[in-house]
Amino acid sequence: MASTETKPTPDDLAGLEAGLDALDTVPTHRTPVREVLVKKVLPPFLAVGLVLLVWQVLVSLKVTDETKLPALSAVWDSLSDMWLKGTLLEVIWTSVSRGLLGFLLALAIGTPLGLLVARVKFVRAAIGPILQGLQSLPSVAWVPPAVLWFGLNDAMMFTVILLGAVPSIANGLVSGIDQIPPLFLRAGRTLGATGLRGARHVVMPAALPGYVAGLKQGWAFSWRSLMAAEIIASSPDLGLGLGQLLENGRNNIDLPGVFLAIILILVVGIAIDLLIFSPIERYVLRSRGLLVKS
Repeated sequence: MASTETKPTPDDLAGLEAGLDALDTVPTHRTPVREVLVKKVLPPFLAVGLVLLVWQVLVSLKVTDETKLPALSAVWDSLSDMWLKGTLLEVIWTSVSRGLLGFLLALAIGTPLGLLVARVKFVRAAIGPILQGLQSLPSVAWVPPAVLWFGLNDAMMFTVILLGAVPSIANGLVSGIDQIPPLFLRAGRTLGATGLRGARHVVMPAALPGYVAGLKQGWAFSWRSLMAAEIIASSPDLGLGLGQLLENGRNNIDLPGVFLAIILILVVGIAIDLLIFSPIERYVLRSRGLLVKS
């Protein structure tokens, strides 16, 4: 029986190649602004609106006493009072500036530490478990010894932030490096990318998704650590931050002020993540074909 197979023509091969290229190509078009607003901006606003609605209903129906859940109008009055006095932005900036500076210091320490732990077996065996333990340790535990070491000053604040954020950043980088395909590392060594050159041109770019995830978590730990330090170590010499504002509300039995401080802490933490870290994460994932739309 004669074979009916035909030899592929050059046109067939060209079409196959074009199809494979199309599969490999990641769409780079950006999502329209309207779609972004509907899918990403509107849902959080609806969720917040629902929470506020339930809050107001509970207050209106007097399900709970106002000494336990203040009216929204009382919280708004506290916000308006701080705005009129010109202290609102000052309080927010005091905490934000500390948090961002502390995070940058943690970044400068945690990145080389993560590289060292990931690439040197002896260091990993010695320090790796300690980093994991430090990451699980509540940041508030570092406030008392930091106060005894440095007193009530910014050095104490930054120490608490570093001890809370550095392990998270380092562990994030270690996790990212562990997920690099060994073929990448062997190819880099073959091309002469070893030592610092290999870390810069091969290891760090390949580990970037895990590293960025560690940075996001590091910021969360930085913010939490700072709030714990400001709440416990209140002092006029430190200035008035959001943590001190929360503690002052408790001391003055000012429940609307307490809820206002909690809302501001939540809003600032989320805003920093959405404005800085989420765009970076989307860019990294999109550049690697892991995220089609933004």
